[in-house]
Amino acid sequence: MSRVVVFDYGSGNLRSAQRAMERTGADVTVTSDPRAALDADGLVVPGVGAFSACMASLRAAGGDRIIGRRIAGGRPVLGICVGMQVLFDHGVEQADVRAEDRVTEGCGEWPGAVEHLRAPVVPHMGWNTVTPPEGSRLFEGIGPQDRFYFVHSYAVRRWEFVSHSDRVRPPQVTWAEHGEPFVAAVENGPLSATQFHPEKSGDTGARVLANWVDTL
Repeated sequence: MSRVVVFDYGSGNLRSAQRAMERTGADVTVTSDPRAALDADGLVVPGVGAFSACMASLRAAGGDRIIGRRIAGGRPVLGICVGMQVLFDHGVEQADVRAEDRVTEGCGEWPGAVEHLRAPVVPHMGWNTVTPPEGSRLFEGIGPQDRFYFVHSYAVRRWEFVSHSDRVRPPQVTWAEHGEPFVAAVENGPLSATQFHPEKSGDTGARVLANWVDTL
């Protein structure tokens, strides 16, 4: 049985994530304990709300260092919603007309910015399809009409990672569209993430989580 920690740093749908992960058959613990987060077979990093607030809470709990250490050691991490966004270089949050936009440094595991979606209706709230790449492990067994639940106003609108080695497999990027294309999920060795909420996406989301647990 795989041991999974849902990291409690003060942000995210912790109990929903716990229950959804338990449906996969994993042994799931919700904790802020750094040693437990480092030692688990898999670490889930949820997140809701503003990028800056999530990043501040994550840093205060040492989560950015824990994520970095796990990835350096090839230990799997799954980011969810804002827990995915904070893995990028920085977030750009819109301010009012009298102030400059707020730029917050992220974990920097992937290059790129989290920016406001350019869409007629924001936030993007509800069910949407995604387009995974061929050979995706995360979306194995999921069809093109299967839908996932999204709630967000910000997203990664451009994928900026460039691989300079033919011997290293480039990240697999899944896209969705709401007014414009945006990154819906990433699979990059031990680091995976989804912009949608798999824990709120019914049987389809449960399949994504089960696929991730199968890689642990």
